[in-house]
Amino acid sequence: MTIWIFLYYEITQQMKRSLKDYLIIVLKGAGMGAADVVPGVSGGTIAFITGIYEELIQSIQSINFKSLKLLFQFKIKDFLEEINAKFLLALILGIGISILSLAKILKLLLETQPILIWSFFFGLIAASTILIGKKIRHKNLATFVAIAAGALCAYFITSATPAETSNSYWFIFLSGSIAICAMILPGISGAFILLLLSKYHFIISALSEFKIAVLGIFAAGAITGIISFSNLLGWLLKKYHNTTIAVLTGFMCGSLNKVWPWKQTVETFVDKHGVLRPLIQENILPSSFSEITGEPSQFAWALILSIAGFLFIWTIETVSTKYSK
Repeated sequence: MTIWIFLYYEITQQMKRSLKDYLIIVLKGAGMGAADVVPGVSGGTIAFITGIYEELIQSIQSINFKSLKLLFQFKIKDFLEEINAKFLLALILGIGISILSLAKILKLLLETQPILIWSFFFGLIAASTILIGKKIRHKNLATFVAIAAGALCAYFITSATPAETSNSYWFIFLSGSIAICAMILPGISGAFILLLLSKYHFIISALSEFKIAVLGIFAAGAITGIISFSNLLGWLLKKYHNTTIAVLTGFMCGSLNKVWPWKQTVETFVDKHGVLRPLIQENILPSSFSEITGEPSQFAWALILSIAGFLFIWTIETVSTKYSK
């Protein structure tokens, strides 16, 4: 407890931002956390449109041998400054609060109201795609090629078929390492990567039931993965900013395939727990949904929620832009 009090004291003593600034970062972290537990929605998207994406990547990059050496030499103040600890602490606090509080709610809603929830998410990602595309500084042929490449890549990933995988600790660690890389990429959802690895429901259940061992192994993998991947992404943003943003815009566009609300299950499978789950799904039109499944398409409410999701993201962007000025 003493060390945490000391760390908090050191961070607060170094604040250049106001308390209001850090409360806003906590809220942005909460938005990232909420997005990260949803297959098809990326926490990186929220970071991007709220203006903290590049600071996040740079802060993660700073956790390296140089900064760790300061820690091992007990130069705590220098270590905290080096890794931008005040920013990371506020962001992690928001992410943690959101994930722990929303895991059970989202799990229930995805099971009981999938069309309405996915409609809202569709609006979120559609708005995010437009807003991220606006950040491309120079539009030329190479830019459009990069957008197309990103879109095709995301479409391929989101069209892939989930596989049955091991629940061993080594695979949980690996899943955390892979998923966290996607979580900081706008348009590619870490939760969806977990779905492809057949670990989404497993991890959501672990969160709901607070299984310390599983969550600890997963978190260790996530920390390893994000530190490694952030260095590559940071380098790309620094050297090839325009092209990287264009590819990320394509990722966003291609990921809309995954969050289309109306789907027909073509093939199912029974997982290791005896639960019947969809294996292959294809997108269909709302009218076809009712004809094929015999269930109402809920088109009117779906449209309203999709618009609400679009306006929600647009409002966040507008407020963030105004505040940053």
